[in-house]
Amino acid sequence: MDIRIFAPHWGSNELAPQAFIERVLAAGFDGIEMSLPLDAAERDQWVRLIADAGLGLIVAQWETVFHPQFEAHKHALAQLLNNACAARPLLVNSHTGKDYYTPEQNEELIALADAISQEHGVAIVHEIHRSRFSGHPMLLLPYLQRLPGLHLTADLSHWCCACESLLEDQPQTLAATLPRVRHIHARVGHAQGPQVADFRAPEAAAELEAHLGWWDRIIALRKSEGAQRMTLTPEFGPAPYTFQLPYSQRPVSNAWELNVAMLNLLRSRYGRRR
Repeated sequence: MDIRIFAPHWGSNELAPQAFIERVLAAGFDGIEMSLPLDAAERDQWVRLIADAGLGLIVAQWETVFHPQFEAHKHALAQLLNNACAARPLLVNSHTGKDYYTPEQNEELIALADAISQEHGVAIVHEIHRSRFSGHPMLLLPYLQRLPGLHLTADLSHWCCACESLLEDQPQTLAATLPRVRHIHARVGHAQGPQVADFRAPEAAAELEAHLGWWDRIIALRKSEGAQRMTLTPEFGPAPYTFQLPYSQRPVSNAWELNVAMLNLLRSRYGRRR
């Protein structure tokens, strides 16, 4: 299987496009995961620079978080997903819906994403994330039962936080969810938050092992289904996620260094792309 590992633009937004791309190349990533400007000229500049560097592109759609009311959210989702698909990325990772929308409303948004995906011929997957329709296992499972074509980005760090556990007591949840995963956010959470301050620390060993086990299972499932490719994005976020918990304002790690360290761990575990 072709394992491709993408660099998150999140946390490096202050860099000029070429400077960020050079950072990504130096670290050895296969591509970039980022949101794209709605301005067509700016979007196309990013797409051209990324392609010229020989890197792949995954587009992240998260900006609907700024639209809490359903109709505004729906309108923004359509605009953002069409803009994302126009870039012809490998896939689009979408923050879709809200945990307080009705199931009918969230399914309307998922259907909208499906229609846009089919129109452009670009896969759209929906991220497991707090406050979205997938923010807790018991929120997501009914959608999985009703929507057999629903595909996900696994950021299970959010469920660790939402469930205050490493999901040890929910094997049935994982059994239903992991086969639907098409993209992984390789971020390590814990029972009180979506990101350990430093996954390399001995204190985070149990959390790291749990997440690696989930990623192993997802990749094994995709291989057994004959998938040719799997994508992962280390997605450790900047401050305050790098602060020492619970409430210190003192950073104990650097987000970019964490993402590069996770890249190297994933390479050693899963191999390089063919």
